[in-house]
Amino acid sequence: MNTISKFLMIALSAVLALTMFLPTANADKLSDLEKQKQEVQQKQSELNSGIQQKTSEISQNQTTLEKIIAKIRELDNQIIETQTKIDVAQAEIDQTKVEIDELKKSIEELERKIAAREELLKERARAIQLSGGSVDYIDVLLGANSFVDFIDRFSAVNILIEADREIMLEQAADKKLLAEQKAEVETKLAEQEAKKAELVNLKNSLDAQKNEQAKLESDLKAEQKRLAKEKSTLETEHSETADISADLEKKIGAEQARLAEIARKAEEARLAKEAAARKAEAKRQAAASAAASVALTPPPAPAASVTQASVSSNVGSSTFILPSTGRFTSGYGGRDIGAGAESHLGMDIANSPGTPIVAAASGMVSYAGNMGGYGNVVILTHSINGQTHATVYAHMNSINVSVGQSVSQGQQVGGMGNTGRSTGTHLHFEIHVGPWNGARSNAVNPAPYVR
Repeated sequence: MNTISKFLMIALSAVLALTMFLPTANADKLSDLEKQKQEVQQKQSELNSGIQQKTSEISQNQTTLEKIIAKIRELDNQIIETQTKIDVAQAEIDQTKVEIDELKKSIEELERKIAAREELLKERARAIQLSGGSVDYIDVLLGANSFVDFIDRFSAVNILIEADREIMLEQAADKKLLAEQKAEVETKLAEQEAKKAELVNLKNSLDAQKNEQAKLESDLKAEQKRLAKEKSTLETEHSETADISADLEKKIGAEQARLAEIARKAEEARLAKEAAARKAEAKRQAAASAAASVALTPPPAPAASVTQASVSSNVGSSTFILPSTGRFTSGYGGRDIGAGAESHLGMDIANSPGTPIVAAASGMVSYAGNMGGYGNVVILTHSINGQTHATVYAHMNSINVSVGQSVSQGQQVGGMGNTGRSTGTHLHFEIHVGPWNGARSNAVNPAPYVR
């Protein structure tokens, strides 16, 4: 019977050793997949930042573009208004030219009258010269034959004198009017031409500003197209990365399921080994009891150490223990540690740096290394009563195990630390019903599970 028991124990040990050796490659693969997942998530984060930056640049460009378009509209209104003023000025110039044409006719008439008077005055001057001097109106009056003749001569002299005076006055007035009309026309035309020139210069300036704004508008629209294209490229890349991430999630899930199955078989083998050991012990005790009965001696007491070990092992396979000692600082559920409300997926236990952290249950190491906000973390996969579980031990300052390693309940897996997103030395501990799946957590409150 002892030989059979020994053979059974050896066989079970071999099976257990084989099943515990097989997970190494798979666990290494899972660790690689987890690292790939982190790289993809980092890439997604970078792409998200890039997309947000491009969106911000597009928004800023759009704001500037809208201002430029508004400026162009304002310039268009100013150009239209200026062009209207130019048209009005041109109409005034045209009207002034009509007036000038009319004034030219008046000036020509004045010039003709002035020329005629000039000729008359010249004739009078020649007559006086031929008569030997100036006309002596006294001699004309004294040469009268009678009083009536004197009166006639006096009237004639007055008429001649008045005629000469009128001619001179008209001549002077016409010359003054001619000068005034010429000056008025020239001044008015010059003012209108200057006003038009000023308006034309203003319109040219507005046209230049509009062309400049239009060029800016064209450049900004081209920039908008470039940014939109770059954003589209980033979004496409982000979508492809998301597809890769989803594919990695499937692979990670498949690997964890395979590891969980191996852990389940290992657990079954361990339980079978323990059952065989208990059966062998029972047979040994029965044989000893029979021999004792024959020898008429009392039966020996059961081996307490073996029984305790068996019970302890059995308890450890179905329950979790607290993974460390210290002060309970945060529980499962919602909390705010200064960065806003968040969901806390486990419990926190604080103690001094390096405080030992042990496996809450027997299982296999499916991840050991740094994982962003978790800092240095160990993830164990367990099979407990046929159900896959995962436990997470985060923020450690040291890691004592490696991927693929089999660990027993109570075995040290690392030391307490303050790595990752942590506000002090503590252990962040999670229990997941099913394989660990990160953000889409199947974490549960650890408090009811640990003893």
